[in-house]
Amino acid sequence: MRWLIAFSALLVAAPAMARDSLGMFGEWGAFRDAQVPRCYALAKAMPSTLKREYQPYADVAWWPRQGVRGQVHFRLSRKLAPNAPITLILGRNRFSLTGGGGDAWAPDKATDAAIIAAMRSSAEMIVNARGADGQRFSNSWKLDGAASAMDAAAVGCAQLK
Repeated sequence: MRWLIAFSALLVAAPAMARDSLGMFGEWGAFRDAQVPRCYALAKAMPSTLKREYQPYADVAWWPRQGVRGQVHFRLSRKLAPNAPITLILGRNRFSLTGGGGDAWAPDKATDAAIIAAMRSSAEMIVNARGADGQRFSNSWKLDGAASAMDAAAVGCAQLK
């Protein structure tokens, strides 16, 4: 939990200082940036002793001006191999993701919705991918508090236009 608070503090301390905390929920935090406007639920990946090029995190975002609700995004720990499959595992559910660089996301709105539904009933999620060096890797997230953080982010953006 301390790492999430420290990570959240870094986000809040960003140059614009425009983000408002909507609350901490287990392993997840919810934030609103009214200047953009956007809201998001966010969690840092579980710690690992394996090679990392980036600090991995997962977020689910709302962008009211663009009409985007519940867009799933993953910042992975390593740069991705071009055209390599990226798989998200949530309980018995498996989803194919798209991505590039060190990022992955759902390929469409229907998959975003299915992932969010699966997040609400799972304890953990894992992304498996192949790094630019050809080696397979994975990042994992605990989902304790994810549903509440997503709900707080959705409500936090309900009045933003």
